[in-house]
Amino acid sequence: MPIEIVCKIKFAEEDAKPKEKEAGDEQSLLGAARGAAAPRDLATFASTSTLHGLGRACGPGPHGLRRTLWALALLTSLAAFLYQAAGLARGYLTRPHLMAMDPAAPAPVAGFPAVTLCNINRFRHSALSDADIFHLANLTGLPPKDRDGHRAAGLRYPEPDMVDILNRTGHQLADMLKSCNFSGHHCSASNFSVVYTRYGKCYTFNADPQSSLPSRAGGMGSGLEIMLDIQQEEYLPIWRETNETSFEAGIRVQIHSQEEPPYIHQLGFGVSPGFQTFVSCQEQRLTYLPQPWGNCRAESGLREPELQGYSAYSVSACRLRCEKEAVLQRCHCRMVHMPGNETICPPNIYIECADHTLDSLGGGTEGPCFCPTPCNLTRYGKEISMVRIPNRGSARYLARKYNRNETYIRENFLVLDVFFEALTSEAMEQRAAYGLSALLGDLGGQMGLFIGASILTLLEILDYIYEVSWDRLKRVWRRPKTPLRTSTGGISTLGLQELKEQSPCPSRGCAEGGGASGLLPNHHHPPGPRGGLFEDFAC
Repeated sequence: MPIEIVCKIKFAEEDAKPKEKEAGDEQSLLGAARGAAAPRDLATFASTSTLHGLGRACGPGPHGLRRTLWALALLTSLAAFLYQAAGLARGYLTRPHLMAMDPAAPAPVAGFPAVTLCNINRFRHSALSDADIFHLANLTGLPPKDRDGHRAAGLRYPEPDMVDILNRTGHQLADMLKSCNFSGHHCSASNFSVVYTRYGKCYTFNADPQSSLPSRAGGMGSGLEIMLDIQQEEYLPIWRETNETSFEAGIRVQIHSQEEPPYIHQLGFGVSPGFQTFVSCQEQRLTYLPQPWGNCRAESGLREPELQGYSAYSVSACRLRCEKEAVLQRCHCRMVHMPGNETICPPNIYIECADHTLDSLGGGTEGPCFCPTPCNLTRYGKEISMVRIPNRGSARYLARKYNRNETYIRENFLVLDVFFEALTSEAMEQRAAYGLSALLGDLGGQMGLFIGASILTLLEILDYIYEVSWDRLKRVWRRPKTPLRTSTGGISTLGLQELKEQSPCPSRGCAEGGGASGLLPNHHHPPGPRGGLFEDFAC
């Protein structure tokens, strides 16, 4: 026969809560439930998103052909946008740049550049002593000789001084300079400074950056005009060829700024005797971009010299420093035209060290000596023209004036005229052709064209992803365990397994209405006054 189990649970009166407390607890529970609201589903988010087409493809409503077509259109537009964005990003990462030239306004005064000139012949034949010829045999190709003019194998001379040899045997400007004028004023050899290059003893006009001479007008006659005698009779005879043997006659000239040392053997141009050479200059101020747009060298901002021996950084100074390091590594000395306080190489290994210098230096960014261009550079553009001198009438005059014959005048005299074309400078600036602002503008245009989105739309999507992810993490971290017994507001629940454990009857063997048990049918309980608050429920 069926058994009905009635559970009677008694709560003490002091544990009973007032109805007002129960109502407050109920309201607080409802408030907590409202605070932990579930995140929006995808359909709800799509219906409120500002991304065009997302509401029609993923919003609430029945699924059908129309929604499928909208989903395909949305995916196609998204793919097209990503393709365009990838192309724009690749173009930006190539760092394209362009050169913009802005002509500057005319100035009343312009700083005249430094002009360095060297005679192509390094040593004067008449100035060489027997000891000089002996020590310079590898450099000049001349055979050693004794005082009688015969070769001797056992000659012994004191140790040479290369600086002294260059000073004594080099061409002297006081002998070469026949006339000098600057902006209509007379000048002389005292206005030139001695400088050493690979051509030996050279001379620089307007070399001091602290007292640079100004040019107040443009055109011929407003710059430097000099007449030189190259002294071909002093050129060395060619006994045998060496790497330093020269077949030319004339001078080498370089026009540069005062902060830049002359690098005349690579950057100079030649001026031939028997001609008047006109050099029209134009000052150019160049501005290059540093990394990642370019490869220029930005200024360090330090007060110390950036290169030892030079007041400012320049490509020529950097190359000379690299040459010096190569020579020091190979020969443990330096050449005369290199800066520093190290020992100067003796003449017998001079040519060997010079050849090693040229072979060891590399170009580009992969060579052992990479000299980046400074970000701010001043250089001088040149236009060169020439006419033959002297004419027949002036040849006789010059021959009488300098006590030379006309043939000597034609073979040795030259005129160099250096002047500004105009007192204006060209400003050439390297600029980024495609910057970050242009990239963002193009991305925004493509984004609006294909998917109708903006930065705020992306923030909406990220906010929704964060909301869903955070809710799932909270569920994982705070997953509740299912209790066996719960009580809410005076109602208790008893599990069946627990009820069996508390029952004195292990099985159905208990007789109905077994007397001493605490589980008594409620409807069999005799009526009477109760001592407390009772709650009855059926299990």
